[in-house]
Amino acid sequence: MDRVRQDRPGARRRISAAMAVGAAAALAVTALAAPAQSADTHATGTKAASTGAAGAGAADVNVAKNAGFEADLSNWTCAANSGVAVTSPVHGGAKALKATPSGQGTAECSQIVAVKPNSTYKLTSWVQGGYAYLGARGTGATDVSTWTPGTSSWQQLSTSFTTGANTTSVTVYTHGWYGQSAYYVDDVSVFGPDGGGGPDPVEIPPVPAGLAAGTATPTSVDLSWTPSSTATGYTVYRDGTKVASASGASTTVTGLTPETTYSFQVSASNAAGESAKSTAVSVRTPKGDGGGDGTVPRHAVTGYWQNFNNGATVQKLRDVSSQYDIIAVSFADATTTPGQITFNLDPAVGYSSVADFKADIAAKKAAGKSVILSVGGEKGTISVNSDASATAFANSAYALMQEYGFNGVDIDLENGLNPTYMTKALRQLAAKAGPKLVLTMAPQTIDMQSTSGGYFQTALNVKDILTVVNMQYYNSGSMLGCDGKVYSQGSVDFLTALACIQLEGGLDPSQVGIGVPASTRGAGSGYVAPSVVNNALDCLTRGTGCGSFKPSKTYPSLRGAMTWSTNWDATAGHAWSNAVGPKVHSLP
Repeated sequence: MDRVRQDRPGARRRISAAMAVGAAAALAVTALAAPAQSADTHATGTKAASTGAAGAGAADVNVAKNAGFEADLSNWTCAANSGVAVTSPVHGGAKALKATPSGQGTAECSQIVAVKPNSTYKLTSWVQGGYAYLGARGTGATDVSTWTPGTSSWQQLSTSFTTGANTTSVTVYTHGWYGQSAYYVDDVSVFGPDGGGGPDPVEIPPVPAGLAAGTATPTSVDLSWTPSSTATGYTVYRDGTKVASASGASTTVTGLTPETTYSFQVSASNAAGESAKSTAVSVRTPKGDGGGDGTVPRHAVTGYWQNFNNGATVQKLRDVSSQYDIIAVSFADATTTPGQITFNLDPAVGYSSVADFKADIAAKKAAGKSVILSVGGEKGTISVNSDASATAFANSAYALMQEYGFNGVDIDLENGLNPTYMTKALRQLAAKAGPKLVLTMAPQTIDMQSTSGGYFQTALNVKDILTVVNMQYYNSGSMLGCDGKVYSQGSVDFLTALACIQLEGGLDPSQVGIGVPASTRGAGSGYVAPSVVNNALDCLTRGTGCGSFKPSKTYPSLRGAMTWSTNWDATAGHAWSNAVGPKVHSLP
């Protein structure tokens, strides 16, 4: 994995300075208010009373049209064609707005809404991604706006305005900021008296009824509910946190912990917004079978979390998308003792203390995730080539597991490894950690071309304790597939034909994952769109979506996919995890 390729400190300093100046100017000119953080009021579907000449609160409606962008950009105007309706990420319904600033443009999208004079309106929207602003102008009184400097998850912006004595229309708008990344907007509401244009044609759907739990395994549970009229989608919550989306009235929630009690709720969404959450149902998962991979589900998504700042979005573990089942903290550091590793939390990632970091690990584990420590990376210098260094590795790795709460380790040694002594080290670690050790590997493509290679030998040597091998299908150029033909990186054939070597070379399908960059900036070469990854997964597990290479059989128990990194994924608006995560979790 690449720690530093994207690291351009000078460029980052210049951008940061420009952002600071721009933000200060915006504050001075428009008197922006601090964004509201409420995450609950949008879901009630109740009507709020307005002031002034509005009359009774019961008459209040959302006067914005196509408020959830379900009709693409109908009723909206985006400057310089900067906006487009997208299907991911969305807050409610099936679509949202994505707008991308460029040059001197802020990617403003606006709508003129009909209002009543001398009336108060509450203006809200949900935003994600880069800098996002929400405002109203032409109010006839005091124009308003609010903003956020960007977020990797949906955040609600909220403000209010009062119309003047002769005001019958107001322009509501949203925009980004010069030179910043794309922003996303969904579920806009201009809530107040009907100004003559009528409400948005779609109303928030009723709360789903009949939520019930079906089959529960140690790591998953089937949920179903009664469909809500007018709903276009549903959101499933586990202990109050969003964990899944569904288009129909059922889903399977994965990534759970054996012998654990969970509370589930579901809400319904459409273009008008999201309903309140349903009555909760409690489910306790049964005892596991004592397998060797802890809480890792049958099909899993692995993401590497960067313990450094190289220009990608800086995250805390708590901000990593719930689509990831295994989070590999990158990376462990070498000491002066051969084979020994340690971990140093980088201040650049923003934790106030090591205790705060440990608390995030514990929270992810409580949510059914596995957090492991990755050893190596592009600059890794850890060497295990003797009995003493093997013991030093095992002892230090286990000590870090105990200190931080890591579930296991990831072997990402890109400068070669000795299969004899690495095998000894991993077996010593497994003896200490027990059967729930999570052990993953991230070899380069060249490392898995033949079972005679050191990496492949090591994987086969520890097959009985190995969770998954997520080979890096990038930064490699062309390689041989299992049929002896040469395939170029960046294609579905490259992914499937090279995975076939591992699948037919002795690894169990449950120990094979597809490793790809989360964005074009995440690697020097080999990026493929999430749709290509999904085609490869379908090809290997179902025999569909293949390119020119089609395996002689399918591998339904294929473990899943991996990406470098959760940070680059966040930088790209979570496009990779939002597309590949649901695909992996729906594999047979």
